[in-house]
Amino acid sequence: MEIEEMRDGFGMVDITDKPPVHRTATATGLIKLKESTVEAIRSGHVKKGDVISTARVAAILAVKDAPRLIPFCHEIAITAADVLFDIQPDAVRATVTVTSVGKTGVEMEALAGVSAALLNVWDMVKYLEKDETGNYPSTEIDDIRVVEKRKESI
Repeated sequence: MEIEEMRDGFGMVDITDKPPVHRTATATGLIKLKESTVEAIRSGHVKKGDVISTARVAAILAVKDAPRLIPFCHEIAITAADVLFDIQPDAVRATVTVTSVGKTGVEMEALAGVSAALLNVWDMVKYLEKDETGNYPSTEIDDIRVVEKRKESI
């Protein structure tokens, strides 16, 4: 097989001729934690610091870095990124909404933001979640998904 044959269908999608439109995508995800861990987050008693503020910054950085993390994701101008957290009795839900005016969607950026936020939460509280063997039997990242995707002509 020739090298050129292998390249067919492999690479970034050509969006050159697509018109720019206003695009928004919202993604969400959940990290399940011990109730005592959630209470430590809520009360600000986590050794590494403010979990929610740090996770918010991690989410925004991941939104901006999505094309570096996802090989065929186009680099686009992000015009807004909003990160919300819902602290539940035994979980933290992160929701990220990303806005852009461009030729391709922003759902990968929103998903990257949610993933980074939840991974950051896990990193900051892992010492509270470990069992006696050093494992995480009740810690779980779940339900990462796109909630909504919109586009409007400009």
